[in-house]
Amino acid sequence: MKKYFVLPLVAIVMVLVMAGMASCSGNQVEKAVKQAFIDRDTTQARFDSICSIILANPKQYSEYLTPEGEINYAALNELTEQVGSRLRPPMHWNVLAYGAKSLSLTIYFERSGSMVPYDTPGGRGQLKKTVNDLINYFPGSDKVNINIVNDGIYPYGGTVDGFLKDRNIYASTEGVGNAAFTDFQKIFTSVLEAQTPGNVSVVVTDLIYSPADTKDVSIDKIFNEENSLATSVFKRYKGKSIVVHQLTGDYNGKYYPYNNNAFAYNGTRPFYVLIIADTHVMNMMQASKDYAQFLNVQGSRNSYRFNQGESKVDWCVLSGWGDSAGRFRVSRRNAGELTSVEADKTTGVLRLAIAANLSTLNQSNDVLCNAANYTVESMSGFKVEVKPVEQSMITPNNKASLEGKTHIITLTGDFKGPHDTVKLSLRNEFPQWIDASTSSDDTNPSQPEFSTTTLGLSHFLKGIGQAMGTGGNYFTIEISLKK
Repeated sequence: MKKYFVLPLVAIVMVLVMAGMASCSGNQVEKAVKQAFIDRDTTQARFDSICSIILANPKQYSEYLTPEGEINYAALNELTEQVGSRLRPPMHWNVLAYGAKSLSLTIYFERSGSMVPYDTPGGRGQLKKTVNDLINYFPGSDKVNINIVNDGIYPYGGTVDGFLKDRNIYASTEGVGNAAFTDFQKIFTSVLEAQTPGNVSVVVTDLIYSPADTKDVSIDKIFNEENSLATSVFKRYKGKSIVVHQLTGDYNGKYYPYNNNAFAYNGTRPFYVLIIADTHVMNMMQASKDYAQFLNVQGSRNSYRFNQGESKVDWCVLSGWGDSAGRFRVSRRNAGELTSVEADKTTGVLRLAIAANLSTLNQSNDVLCNAANYTVESMSGFKVEVKPVEQSMITPNNKASLEGKTHIITLTGDFKGPHDTVKLSLRNEFPQWIDASTSSDDTNPSQPEFSTTTLGLSHFLKGIGQAMGTGGNYFTIEISLKK
């Protein structure tokens, strides 16, 4: 005989109440993010309200906090990407930019014998202007500290305002440290050790490795030492990112080559700006428009970021774009799914135009618009072409799609169906300009490449690359085609 147990009414009510409480609990932060997407309110104010939920319940939402109890913007950005990707159509909200408001800046200004001629009264002062720009374009000038470096690191004695106004900074800092050589190991180790959370360090240097006591030492031995030194220093800081900018400045004075037979040189020479920060800090700056002028150093000829992970870029397929060929429909459920796809009946060609915002990659158009830098995987043999969005391209009909986008990516292939998947990636490879800017002999200023190359440059920078790793992709876009 079966026995049945009847719960008292009070017990039934309690069960229902507990069930109701369970349904109302859960991750309130995730729910708030989803509601922000639904309301299409991805503003700073809405983000601040989400942060208030976390700060009011630090134990429950510790995964969104740093060990210091501050908002972990990288973790929150990962959550917004996860929530947005589950929506139909998917939505994107890069919240990293909100975390770049309270950073500090430390300048390390090299004062070696080979740096002084960059800032003579008769020159155009490109080097000093670059440093001034870095300070001026960094949000929050009250959080700037300046140091002089050569055989060690020495505090700059004056004020930031005094530094900006100084017309002969090398004369003002004469006698600070030993300008006869630059101790890269000591300098970069000290810079990395001194960095606190939220600090951005900038080293301004000619990146010429010039240790003491190199008499009778072969240049190849010096290069190998330079490479090993960079690897040994930076391998302990794989959580950092470094952006290297190459610039050119007037040079008028004595140049000290590897063999120490100094000679007078009046012309132009490369110099370098290295921006160093925790990777999540660098990501925040790249996501923030407030740091665009700081990161994109004015006058930069070439640049490269070490330790740059793959980014999610905002993109959409353009319907009815003037250069398109063939027919398709963009799925309402998934922006990366095209249905009813047909190639052009006359030519057999399918040409798709994608509008993408590539600004957060912090890459020049020389990189972004070079088809050779892309990998395209498909069965239809798609080729890629990339060009910047120009104001003349924007019309009332396409404004909604092009607004906030920086580039048009065109894919052209021979689609025969019934289906295909196009995977487009921008490769992150060690840049060719570094090898092209490297010399193994700096003793002859009459050589044409003397004005554009730096002794041993690639050995030092490749040492950083070996420590931090290179390769991978800057971004990947995947599109599904169905006939």
